[in-house]
Amino acid sequence: MYDIVLAFITAFSLTYLAIPSIISVSNKKRLFDEPGERTSHTVSTPSLGGIGIFAGTIFSIIMWTPFKYFADLQYILCSFIIIFLIGAKDDIDPLTPGKKFMGQIFAAAIIVFKAKIYISSFYGIFGINELPFWFSALFSIFIIVLIINAFNLIDGINGLSGSIGVLIATTFGFWFYKTDYIEFAMVAFALAGSLVAFLKYNFSPAEIFMGDTGSLLLGLVASILAIQFMELNNAPDKPVWHFKSAPAAAVGVLILPLFDTLSVFTRRIINGRSPFHPDKTHIHHQLLDLGLSHMQATYVLVGVNLAIILPLIYLDRFGSYKLLFILSIVSIALATMLYYLSKRAKLRNQ
Repeated sequence: MYDIVLAFITAFSLTYLAIPSIISVSNKKRLFDEPGERTSHTVSTPSLGGIGIFAGTIFSIIMWTPFKYFADLQYILCSFIIIFLIGAKDDIDPLTPGKKFMGQIFAAAIIVFKAKIYISSFYGIFGINELPFWFSALFSIFIIVLIINAFNLIDGINGLSGSIGVLIATTFGFWFYKTDYIEFAMVAFALAGSLVAFLKYNFSPAEIFMGDTGSLLLGLVASILAIQFMELNNAPDKPVWHFKSAPAAAVGVLILPLFDTLSVFTRRIINGRSPFHPDKTHIHHQLLDLGLSHMQATYVLVGVNLAIILPLIYLDRFGSYKLLFILSIVSIALATMLYYLSKRAKLRNQ
C-alpha cells in the first residue's frame, strides 16, 4: 500500500514541477496548438503537457515498482517510449496518419509478443472461449490501437482526457490493489498521479494541453490495464474479487472513449466520409453546442462515466451478454438524446 501511495505522490510531484518549465519553453519556442476548424479552443496554447505526464509516470514506475515481481515491465516501458516518441514528434511536427498507425502497431506488438499481454479468449461471448494465438495476437493489437486512438479522439476540450484518465486509472488500480496485483496497481496510480498534477494546468483557462504525447500514452496504459483485468479474471486461479462479466465490466469502465469513437466513426461512414476525417461531431462538441462551457461539459461526461462504472459490481451477476446489452442500450439512448438536443440548439442559433 505504501509503495502505491509513494508512486502516486512521486508522479504527481514530478509532473507538477515539470509542467511550468514545459509551458515556459513552449512559449519561448512558440510550440502551440493553434485554433482552427478542428479545435474548440480560441487562443494559441502549448500542447506538450504529455511530456510532463510521461516523465512523472515512467519515473515513478521505475522508482517504486518491485522489478523482481514484474519481469515483463521492461517491455511495457519500451512500448511507452515508442508511444512517447510518436506523440512528441506529432505535437512538434505533425506526422501522417499512416506513420502514426505504424508506430502504434509497433508499440502494441511489443505489448502482445514481448510483455505477453493479450486477449486469449472471448470468455464465452458468441460461444467462443480459447482463441488460437495468431488470431489472439492480431485481435489484441487491433484493440490496443483502437483504445489508444479513442483517447486521442476525446482529447478535445479542457480537462476531459485527463479527468477520464484519472477515473479509469484509479478504477482499475483499485481492483489490482484489492486483488494483490501490486505491479499493475503501481502503473495505474503512477499515471493517475501525473494526470492529477497535469489537470491543475489544464482546467479552464487551460495553460497547456496534453497533446498526442499525453493522450496516446493514456490510451496505451488504459488498454494494458483493461486487457490484464479481463485476463486475470479469466485465469484458472481466480482473484478474490472476481468479475465473471470482466469483458463487459472493462467496456463499462472505458465506455466514454470507446462509445464516442465508435459512434463518430459510424456517423462519418454513413455520411460517405472517411472515419478518420476530423470534424466536430464528438459528444463533447455536442455538449458545447448546448451552451455548456468546457469544464461543464467535462464534469457532465466524467459524471456519466462514473455513473456507469459504479453499478458494475452489482450488475456483474447478469453475465457479459446481458451487461453488454444494458451498456449498449444506455449509451445509445443517451447519445441519441444528446444528438437531437444539440441539433435543435444549432438550428436555433442559426
